[in-house]
Amino acid sequence: MKLTSDQIQDQNLLKLSEHARNFEFLATSLDKKGYKVEELISKLQALQIAIPSWALGTGGTRFGRFSGGGEPATLIQKIQDVGILHALNQSSNAVSLHIPWDIPNDYQSIKESASEVGIGFDAVNSNTFQDQTNQVQSYKFGSLANSESAVRELAVEHNKQVIEIGEKLGSKALTVWLADGSSFPGQHSLRKSLENTHLSLQEIYKDVPEDWKLLIEYKPYEPYFYSTVIQDWGTSFLLANKLGKKAYTLVDLGHHLPNTNIEQIVATLMTEGKLGGFHFNDSKYGDDDLTVGSIKPYQLFLIFQELVKGFEETNNPPLSWMIDASHNLKDPMEDLIQSVQAIKLAYAQALLVDSKSLEAAQETHDVTGAQEILQDAYRTDLRPLLAEAIRRSGGAIDPIGSFRNLKVRESLINERGLKSVASGL
Repeated sequence: MKLTSDQIQDQNLLKLSEHARNFEFLATSLDKKGYKVEELISKLQALQIAIPSWALGTGGTRFGRFSGGGEPATLIQKIQDVGILHALNQSSNAVSLHIPWDIPNDYQSIKESASEVGIGFDAVNSNTFQDQTNQVQSYKFGSLANSESAVRELAVEHNKQVIEIGEKLGSKALTVWLADGSSFPGQHSLRKSLENTHLSLQEIYKDVPEDWKLLIEYKPYEPYFYSTVIQDWGTSFLLANKLGKKAYTLVDLGHHLPNTNIEQIVATLMTEGKLGGFHFNDSKYGDDDLTVGSIKPYQLFLIFQELVKGFEETNNPPLSWMIDASHNLKDPMEDLIQSVQAIKLAYAQALLVDSKSLEAAQETHDVTGAQEILQDAYRTDLRPLLAEAIRRSGGAIDPIGSFRNLKVRESLINERGLKSVASGL
């Protein structure tokens, strides 16, 4: 299935009059406050959020998975689904592949399919947290950190193969997330596990192209519950610094203990020029993988406020932006639409922060004034601004409404069947 421009514009006609009134009112208000509306729109149009190939199917828990039907069973179908999302929001122009779940059989065909729907390929993601069919060694007790050299060598070779796949597709980054850790004290040497990980990453780093990034993800727990080798941003940062200029820390919003000050982590990493990118999601307790902005929208805004400041005040390189959410209740495509909208809304709100006034309040210890400045930006309803940015790019004023009105899920079920389940998960 492929959405046409005419279908999108027909949907926009239903909303255009109301949208025009809302946008005109907001634009006038912003203009009176001294904001350059056209610049805000341009910045919103430029922000693109990659869609992970594994999030296009219904997620689940260890207790069950409830597929909604019409899910993409092949890589080409996943690319087509990302194309649908991008047609609606004009903000999702790349797909991030997970290897070996999504290894292309025909690279030319895959690239042509992506080109047809206007998307490219973002970071490629390796997988050493699962044993694959007929795998010689097992990752049961770790991969890059494993005490057995044969297992480490297998994991290193897999990551090098992922880089080769990414090069063929035009990707520019490798994301490494390790499940390596322990569930019981004394299970393994904490020091040797970290040392093995560093040495293994060094071998992978040698094969990372000069114009690529190696993104090192971290997570405090799960699947192991006593120790995780790369358990926090500090360990990721330590490894990235040791590896060299192509290595960066990747921040997954769900990979933190409750109430962690993620915005402070972002500020520190940008100061050091080592923030590589994001995996966006939301959480109440841990790695819940919920829709972005559904639980902690104010924290999302504060993170973007630090990002906007960091873009202006540091030399941190451009970031890789991607969603990493998966749940078993919503239509996964609707969830992804909502997530992209939440990200761009938080960015728009952050662009409204009066940085000069905020800095003056900080310098004079005006705590109340600083809070008012931030909350004034956060409480401004910028949804009409976001809708206008999408409309001008050729997308839908109301992406969720258009998705439903155009009966996208019903059409996908008709094409693929009610029992079609996304591959890889």
